[in-house]
Amino acid sequence: MSTFSIFLALIVFVAFLLVVVIMVQNPKGGGLSSSFGGGGGSQLGGVQKTTDFLDKSTWALATILLVLILLSNVTIIGSGGAQESKAYDENAPVEVPVTPAAQEDTTK
Repeated sequence: MSTFSIFLALIVFVAFLLVVVIMVQNPKGGGLSSSFGGGGGSQLGGVQKTTDFLDKSTWALATILLVLILLSNVTIIGSGGAQESKAYDENAPVEVPVTPAAQEDTTK
């Protein structure tokens, strides 16, 4: 398993967690946090502490996601080095397409 594959799996996992944390937040009094037990957490630690935790976890997951994406980019560049295109062959002859206007000029 390559390093890039590991980073890719971590990126997908962190992105999933970020979506879940964002969906649990309730912006205007309603939302999924009250449906999934957000009310129970607010009784134990208070509503403000729950909101602070969700806010901090959103920023932390977003930062982790950004760092993982940047690190995966470094592993792609570092793994292969300078590779040339497999579709381009320097030794192949280059054919220039002939347009109808170019054919008329050669006949004169």
